[in-house]
Amino acid sequence: MKIQHHILAVIALIVSGVAIVVIHLALTPAHLDNIAGNFTELSGSNVVSVPLPHQLELAGEKVPLNLFYVREALERELTSNTYWHSNTLLLFKRAHRFFPVIEPILKKHGIPDDLKYLALIESGLSVVTSPAGAGGYWQFIPETAKAYGLEINKWVDERNHIGKSTEAACLYMLDSFEEHQNWTMVAASYNGGQGRMKRVVRHQGTSNFYELYLNNETSRYVYRLLAMKLIFEHPEKYGYQLKKEDLYPPIPVKMVEVNNPVNNLPQFAREHGISYKLLREMNPWLNDSTLNMKSGQKYYIAIPTGNFNDYDALIREDVNEKQNNR
Repeated sequence: MKIQHHILAVIALIVSGVAIVVIHLALTPAHLDNIAGNFTELSGSNVVSVPLPHQLELAGEKVPLNLFYVREALERELTSNTYWHSNTLLLFKRAHRFFPVIEPILKKHGIPDDLKYLALIESGLSVVTSPAGAGGYWQFIPETAKAYGLEINKWVDERNHIGKSTEAACLYMLDSFEEHQNWTMVAASYNGGQGRMKRVVRHQGTSNFYELYLNNETSRYVYRLLAMKLIFEHPEKYGYQLKKEDLYPPIPVKMVEVNNPVNNLPQFAREHGISYKLLREMNPWLNDSTLNMKSGQKYYIAIPTGNFNDYDALIREDVNEKQNNR
């Protein structure tokens, strides 16, 4: 039985005295064309292949785009992150707040600016913990974090301190550079681990990342870094049109020195004119509602100031500051 050439069959079933009519439809190719055309017209967009550069460097080191597997691996990550609009858009917003903190610390240690994108692909510049227990902006496991000077205990977790964790990441990367003498391998070692990458280099007889056969995760890692570098350096080329007022503004703070235990952080927050919620937002490295410390130890707690409670004013200040600094 046919209805307008699109209905293949009508089947009537009796279930518990109730007639159920099941209609199977078959769409003609012409009808499919109409659906596709309508979708493209209504959405106002087409899915196109992402543009790839003719030349590319990471931290001043050439990426061999002449090799098919390099070019296609880069295209995979670039496509994924270009079309993952919601995630990449949020990364742009967060980076505007956190990159100004990260960039001068990298520069102080002589780390190439390109490696700031490691924090972007590690944590999305968020306070997160991986299933393997890596935590914070730079995703340190506890043992490595402590080895590079970060404190982790019941009261604090400095992996969640943007300044201190960036300092630790710089020291880690400098150790990797001393071993490999190139920044691309430093990036790969950040994912693969210093010990494992040493063994891989020794076994395969090369320290050229693009010549190494690696596990899928570490192999994709450097290309993901390159993809974010391209998208962030050329946002409009990859379809991201952002105004300054779309980005997260920095929050002005004053640093309050604490050199004695704080038995009640909610009360401490009230004494400084803010809520406990806001205290924890500004200091995600705090782990508890109390803060214990050893004799002679001290911490600096960030307390928001200025127009911290007027978001529109913060955006206006940020936009005006950027325009005045042109």
